[in-house]
Amino acid sequence: MPKVDVRERILSENDRIAAENRKLFDDARLLVLNLISSPGSGKTTLLEETLGRLPRQVRTLVIEGDVSTERDLDRVRARGAGGIQINTAGGCHLSAKMVAEALTQLELEDADLLFIENVGNLICPSTYDLGEDAKVVLLATTEGDDKPMKYPAIFHEAALAVINKIDLLPHLQYDVGKVRNEIEVLNSGCEIFELSALRGDGMDAWLAWIDARMAEKRDR
Repeated sequence: MPKVDVRERILSENDRIAAENRKLFDDARLLVLNLISSPGSGKTTLLEETLGRLPRQVRTLVIEGDVSTERDLDRVRARGAGGIQINTAGGCHLSAKMVAEALTQLELEDADLLFIENVGNLICPSTYDLGEDAKVVLLATTEGDDKPMKYPAIFHEAALAVINKIDLLPHLQYDVGKVRNEIEVLNSGCEIFELSALRGDGMDAWLAWIDARMAEKRDR
């Protein structure tokens, strides 16, 4: 009997559903960003600060992925975003099917921007297409500067890498130049921003990048 590659079959089905998600997003001209990082890098804080700085007319939704609790969703709702929580009950990533089920409870036509905050993990989420327009990988200076070469898959896939918590650089042994060089070796097309979500450094560039991507999506 021929052998069946279970992983290949799972990914094939995921890609099929991701394509359906993508069509929904494209039909709604909705920009969708998949935020990926290890735990504690500051994804939710970046989301909070982004929501607080976006123009009022930008209608934003958030899908929060986590193993349990709705704590992160509560935080972004407090900043005025609509959204929904996906709890994976131990799963290390969101799948296209999980996102598709969440979409049935969201009014995509009434939004301009959707953030998907993936489960904290640099490995599994890199493999699963959710139908997003771009993967954004977030690094924190507190994690150490060895992440790109240790977890290359996500850097191959990401359209943007955000180096967060740069306000802490004076207190850390973190080589920003090394990190930038390694990302560029892995993916020369990946843009790189340095910022501090809490202090506000670099947030203007991040917001301008989002605005440009939304304009591209509207003009398709």
